[in-house]
Amino acid sequence: MFGGVTGYEGNKDQVLARLKRVEGQVRGIARMVEEDTYCIDVLTQVSAATSALQAVALGLLEDHLGHCVRDAVASSAQDDGAAADAKIAEASAAIARLVRR
Repeated sequence: MFGGVTGYEGNKDQVLARLKRVEGQVRGIARMVEEDTYCIDVLTQVSAATSALQAVALGLLEDHLGHCVRDAVASSAQDDGAAADAKIAEASAAIARLVRR
């Protein structure tokens, strides 16, 4: 968070709606396992939920870059770039976590 405002502030409702859909998908997967659904069908749904979470993560990252990092870079003259460097390092670490498999 930078300056008390999150990068996704403008579309928080959309992010929450997407997460609730993913939550519903995961509950559905649990039900499938409880009902002894065929393995491949369960795996297909796990893949869909994983893709949906990745889409949320990429959207949050885009918001972070477009808001938090941009604001830190814009104000970097005041602190010799320390805030910008920190935000860029945070974003790099988040990207690394997202692509790690």
